[in-house]
Amino acid sequence: MVETVVSDDHSEPTERPMIVLAGPTASGKTHLAIRLAEQFDGEIISCDSVSVYREMEIGTAKPSREERAMVPHHMIDIAWPNEQVTAGDYSRLAREALRGSSERGRLPIVAGGTGFYLRALIDGLFPAPEARPELRKRLWARVESLGPERGAEHLHRVLARLDAAAAKAIHPNDVPKTIRAIEVSLASSGKDGRAPMTEQWKKGRDPLTGYRILRLGLNPPRARLYERINQRGAAMFDRGLIEESSRLMERYGRECRALSSLGYAQAMAVLAGEITREEAVAQAQQGHRNYAKRQMTWFRRDSEMHWLPGLGGEEAVTAEAISMVGRFLGARESRN
Repeated sequence: MVETVVSDDHSEPTERPMIVLAGPTASGKTHLAIRLAEQFDGEIISCDSVSVYREMEIGTAKPSREERAMVPHHMIDIAWPNEQVTAGDYSRLAREALRGSSERGRLPIVAGGTGFYLRALIDGLFPAPEARPELRKRLWARVESLGPERGAEHLHRVLARLDAAAAKAIHPNDVPKTIRAIEVSLASSGKDGRAPMTEQWKKGRDPLTGYRILRLGLNPPRARLYERINQRGAAMFDRGLIEESSRLMERYGRECRALSSLGYAQAMAVLAGEITREEAVAQAQQGHRNYAKRQMTWFRRDSEMHWLPGLGGEEAVTAEAISMVGRFLGARESRN
């Protein structure tokens, strides 16, 4: 059990320990997070913008039910696919999970690849302008008129013109985040009548306090990572991603926002007769490879990240991570 350390002068407890495990898609974050949780009596707080949705199993690569039974997991299956989970929603709920984990004497391990959610959790959010329902409605209508894939690409190009930094940070298939970034950029006042969302990020945040954080990042060789990404992409379709997408579409409608996420968007295009299954697999694989590049670009900006050169399932990487966490916590806090 992780102990809360009290200083010698009997003042308030020091900051509680917390682990962040980041990295690109398919890099083995789930495997390593579970290993660390088993070793150090931890609980895992997922940081993935698609794993929050119930009924979306195949295309999310969320931990299996067997893996979730091994150690406590949080922030998985917390919303229905037709509900929107904003970065603010995630930050609020994940902070509650962090507090609960620490109060139980467990080590919270935040694991995932959604950099924007992680930023919201640790650094806090800026005071964003109020929502503009009419603008949002028009932008969604544009996506629907062009189709999920072309519509997402179109909006992402619009965002790139308004705020290139935000466009690099937000996946092109993440239509809700793209729309919100456009909304913020157009609604915020600046010298030219608008301020990019990345400028708003610098204002008035509510950062996480009360924790000392060890940041670990998985950095596998690109060729091996891409091989895993391609294997995972093909396996998703083999396991029934198109059929799962069809069930979700029947239940929540073709306009369901979660179905615009990577993998599901390609499956939906197959269902619409726009592309073949083989084309969908190739496009999903390429999309995940591109996403991995953007994830690494995002995480490399973090000067406090300690990089692990390999995949999360490799013994050498696991041993190094355990050693680093052990030193971070202190030997007496490890369950060796």
